[in-house]
Amino acid sequence: MNDRATDARRAAVLGKPIAHSLSPVLHRTAYEELGLTDWSYDRFEVDESALPGFLAGLGPEWAGLSLTMPLKRAVIPLLDEISETAASVEAVNTVVFTEDRRRVGDNTDIPGMVAALRERGVEQVDSAAILGAGATASSALAALARICTGEVVAYVRSEARAAEMRQWGERLDVEVRTADWSDAARALHAPLVIATTPAGTTDALAAAVPERPATLFDVLYDPWPTELAAHWSAYGGAVVSGLDLLVHQAALQVEQMTGRTPAPLDAIRKAGEHALAAR
Repeated sequence: MNDRATDARRAAVLGKPIAHSLSPVLHRTAYEELGLTDWSYDRFEVDESALPGFLAGLGPEWAGLSLTMPLKRAVIPLLDEISETAASVEAVNTVVFTEDRRRVGDNTDIPGMVAALRERGVEQVDSAAILGAGATASSALAALARICTGEVVAYVRSEARAAEMRQWGERLDVEVRTADWSDAARALHAPLVIATTPAGTTDALAAAVPERPATLFDVLYDPWPTELAAHWSAYGGAVVSGLDLLVHQAALQVEQMTGRTPAPLDAIRKAGEHALAAR
């Protein structure tokens, strides 16, 4: 039997652009804490066209890959198997190479979101709001499918995006209602608000934070805090950050790639915080 704990193994994060990725810091810290001194974790700038060749060139020392944009969907046809979680949103962020060299894809963003919320005491909500409608919004919907018992309102900028979110809702068995972005201030009164938009998009909403906000999950982490998150915290609301998501999804990747559980969550988080502070 191949003992993954002692063999010299390799892993990496792929994407384009990739220089900003915190994944090497997080995974290397985990390896150090777990005593996996012969393991290495690198980053490679790879786009969709280069991905098949990159995968074909990997040797038996490779344990797994983390994938970021634009590869999360492009990798699917190149895999032997994907998990139900990954299939539900047509996005793979984790590839594990089995002992017989099969390529197995998974998505740790979704359980990572659920774990990050649970860490803040959010086990279940009766309704929620999503700001935005991109790829991260579909992952947010998949996470809400596990913890939200009622309606999810998605605030979007176009009817095309609205239609996409309703389709994702049907696919994930989540009750989704869409509303125009011009009414996004209404979202801030929900028991759980998940902001999935690019940096700066929600800044104008900061002044509309209610006096007693519930929980905000803002998927950004750099720069941090966002204006919305800062106002939310100032009013006493609970805030879950993009770093929380990054840490939890990375911990799940470490567990899958190394076979070691549990991953050293606290050390991974401290390493991420330190790396962001140094930027």
